[in-house]
Amino acid sequence: MSSQIFASISALGDGVLGYVVPFLFVLTIVVFFHELGHFLVARWCGVRVLVFSVGFGPELVGFNDRHGTRWKIAAIPLGGYVKFFGDDNAASVPDPNVVAGLNETDRRHSFHHQPVAGRAAIVAAGPIANFLLAIVIFAGVFMLHGKRSETARVDTVQSGSAAAAAGFRTGDLVTTIDGRAIGSFSDMQRVVSTSAGRVLEIQVDRGGALLVLKAVPALREVKDNFGNVHRIGVLGISRSMAPGDVKVESVGPLAAIGLGVGETWFVIERTMSYLGGVIVGREAADQVGGPIRIAQVSGQVATVGFVALIHLAAVLSVSIEAADVDA
Repeated sequence: MSSQIFASISALGDGVLGYVVPFLFVLTIVVFFHELGHFLVARWCGVRVLVFSVGFGPELVGFNDRHGTRWKIAAIPLGGYVKFFGDDNAASVPDPNVVAGLNETDRRHSFHHQPVAGRAAIVAAGPIANFLLAIVIFAGVFMLHGKRSETARVDTVQSGSAAAAAGFRTGDLVTTIDGRAIGSFSDMQRVVSTSAGRVLEIQVDRGGALLVLKAVPALREVKDNFGNVHRIGVLGISRSMAPGDVKVESVGPLAAIGLGVGETWFVIERTMSYLGGVIVGREAADQVGGPIRIAQVSGQVATVGFVALIHLAAVLSVSIEAADVDA
């Protein structure tokens, strides 16, 4: 009996660590680069940085650099901050006693005495750093694994589906949706998944003839490989996996950066579209997740591999900033 209890406790501990460690890894990357953005631009503007902290609360480990900044890792790893000269706390609220007693030289090194443009640049640098981080990660993944794509050719059409009602046939090649060029099946999925209930004008190449079909993606609940439920728009078609319809292209540095920018923009666009949908009642708010949900997803993605976990860090780096562009 005691061995069973021990095994249960051990399994629970492994499960918790399986979530916590990947979550802290992802969160630390996102927080570090966000605060690094504030830090670098503040230094560039001549602002004195007193503390660069990953986490809150008591310091676990740290050191002082040659400029007098205290770099530290704190006990509560749920965020971070940069404290500037003249700040009263981690939220950059000015200390009125300190600010009132500053001489002209010290004022030049205080965040609160910087010109409006300087303060704006320092505040904006955090989100910008996260966007750049995402672009670099996405670009790196493309360079490492290449760009895999399947042509937007229809293999099967589900009976009674939106595609069947629109007149899709096996072999149709989707070329544009609402005038937007479609280069792969994933391009089509991205448009369709965010267009539930909306009429789409879809141009297809059918044996060399171009036709325009009108389809309304149905809103369905689908499960991913981890059992998580997502509500997305679907047409009810499957992709062709025939030879020639699936390819993997090697990607050079410049092309990878372009693809990284495209991936980052897609995450921004999808995040803003979803939040707008929640406001108007088109999307369900239960798809939004807090730290616990992020930890769960991080643990699940970590089972796939390191590259997948880094990819998640890029997605979160963008989506968090797109949802709440803040300092």
